Amino acid sequence: MITTFLNSFSSEWLKRKRTAGAWLTIAGGFFIPLIILIQRFYFSERLAGDNASSKIWEMLYSRCWQGMAFFLLPMGVILVTTLVGQVEYRNQTWKQLHATPQSPTTIFFAKLAVILVMLLQFFILFNVGIYLTGVLPALFIKRVPFPAEAFPWGKFMLGNSKFLLTCLPVLALQFLLSLQFRNFMVPIGVGLGLYILSMMVMQWQYAYIVPYIYSAAAFMKTGSNTNIYAWAFGYFALFGTGSYLLFLFKKERS
Repeated sequence: MITTFLNSFSSEWLKRKRTAGAWLTIAGGFFIPLIILIQRFYFSERLAGDNASSKIWEMLYSRCWQGMAFFLLPMGVILVTTLVGQVEYRNQTWKQLHATPQSPTTIFFAKLAVILVMLLQFFILFNVGIYLTGVLPALFIKRVPFPAEAFPWGKFMLGNSKFLLTCLPVLALQFLLSLQFRNFMVPIGVGLGLYILSMMVMQWQYAYIVPYIYSAAAFMKTGSNTNIYAWAFGYFALFGTGSYLLFLFKKERS
């Protein structure tokens, strides 16, 4: 059973190379750090003082996550999940896939696992980008010292795990939609609509019911007593279970 799943995962991993999602994962991981790095070089007179500061990594982490949490992260999850989830519709290969000696359960979880691994890949690349934003100026400009503090891997991993959790309900809902609708614009339209709605209701006291707001809320660390991480996990379980059941009982695939 494990061998069958691993073979299915390997097959789905190869398929994802034929989608724009693979490139979006790489580009998205480095996009914000690259912008911050360009800004740092542009204001080069500040580099030496910033790198000597004991708060250099916290400053870079905050600057990078500000743009990521509010826009690129939810948008990236919407696009990548939909692109990878709809690969069979675009290639018209659902019937061929279900003719292989794999159960629908194996197919479903292999596809989901690929998207989750891509999300982890994005987070790794993003943190590598933050690290390079701190050290590259010191390599190219002699008067700029290397960051005074060691890179806080443990602290950043904890912070990243919270942002990762906030992505999961968006991923699960987009995965559900991408498997159910042949038209690419349906899951994209729903995702964009819910994202725009989340930005509009951000100041509402019940904004936490819109899961697309969680990454921004995690960055702002609002004083609300609502545990958005518990809500995120609950939504992920709900959408994930719904997606699995709908996939099992979907009669027509082509």
